[in-house]
Amino acid sequence: MGACLGACSLLSCASCLCGSAPCILCSCCPSSRNSTVSRLLFTGFLFLGVLVSIIMLSPGVESQLYKLPWVCEDGAQTPVVLQGPLDCGSLLGFRAVYRMCFATAAFFFLFTLLMVCVRSSRDPRAAIQNGFWFFKFLILVGITVGAFYIPDGSFSEIWFYFGVVGSFLFILIQLILLIDFAHSWNQRWLGKAEECDSRAWYAGLFFFTFLFYALSIAAIALMFVYYTKSSTCHEGKIFVSLNLTFCFCVSIIAVLPKVQEAQPNSGLLQASVVTLYTMFVTWSALSNVPDQKCNPHLPVPQSNESLPEGPVNYETQWWDAPSIVGLVIFILCTLFIGLRSSDHRQVNSLMQTEECPEAMQQQQQQQQVACEGRAFDNEQDGVTYSYSFFHFCLVLASLHIMMTLTNWYSPSETRKMISTWTAVWVKICASWAGLCLYLWTLVAPLLLPNRDFS
Repeated sequence: MGACLGACSLLSCASCLCGSAPCILCSCCPSSRNSTVSRLLFTGFLFLGVLVSIIMLSPGVESQLYKLPWVCEDGAQTPVVLQGPLDCGSLLGFRAVYRMCFATAAFFFLFTLLMVCVRSSRDPRAAIQNGFWFFKFLILVGITVGAFYIPDGSFSEIWFYFGVVGSFLFILIQLILLIDFAHSWNQRWLGKAEECDSRAWYAGLFFFTFLFYALSIAAIALMFVYYTKSSTCHEGKIFVSLNLTFCFCVSIIAVLPKVQEAQPNSGLLQASVVTLYTMFVTWSALSNVPDQKCNPHLPVPQSNESLPEGPVNYETQWWDAPSIVGLVIFILCTLFIGLRSSDHRQVNSLMQTEECPEAMQQQQQQQQVACEGRAFDNEQDGVTYSYSFFHFCLVLASLHIMMTLTNWYSPSETRKMISTWTAVWVKICASWAGLCLYLWTLVAPLLLPNRDFS
């Protein structure tokens, strides 16, 4: 609670950074665009919620809150336990994460509705988007407090399926951002190679392409070793084999002469990034298989004896390798959403962002010099990103991190946290949808020659 009050005071000071009017005096930060600073602060709100969720999952907090009667007993005074070596405190952690992420998702969904069709900073609602940070923080705190008073009932089971759908969509957004990043990376390094007439840039592209494919091959080998041990693990074998085949096919298509002619910037670097991400999603899916023989990450009871009512002889095991890697990718992609617009019009159109024209860039540079040490308004003639869609992405991000922190475990009717095939199929289908999306970016110029895909 003290940490929340401390963060509240810090954000009240941060309100001087980016108020509703441009060029607000502030000696704490360099001159920057209102659009960028606003996105970073909203992303900071999301990360604050993630931090609180992580703290609520830590064993120390669980042991302190374990004594609360509503944590470990239901209406019939029956102890609540989890599948595997997870105690009642872990159930508190799962409850806390669901409610914290519900609060952040509700907060950003409110702004999704509020910011629909904002065209420029002259719209009165733009002042709410770019200012009043202290009051927005109070709103988030109020929604969070209210979320913890939601009766348990069927809330967790229903919210789990909201998380499944939102996480599926955010996985696709992550893949779009990774493809766009790889395209920009490849294009810039090729441009540097032509400008400097140096083969070092080509060598760098080759090195990273080889590295990503090598990591993908290693991941495939490890998945076959650890997730297909038993002769009954047919699903794991099929999933890994299919995704290996699909990744091989899109890599071949990416370097076909017809595709190269239509898209000179396409190549194996982008295909290697897509392949590596697909292998990560496959690994994450296999880590949710509810079969101990096919999933070494699945917790098992330490003994065959009945579970005790207290936390003795049990340990919390929420954090496994797929969750940690997923959290890192989540943080990077969320920052990517908040920091930049794409160099490609198709991605900008899909992500509802706009590439700033050269004339406007010069005007903004002049504003930046005039507003040194302040935040200046760069959206008087038009917004640089869709406010509403940006908040919708943060809604999906809230749902995705909720599923990541809880390992996609589903609360069952017996109030146990269990791994289910739902999580496996959602992730596998997301990997297939991502591959289809990347394949479409390769073949679309050939199928629709009259459209401009430059």
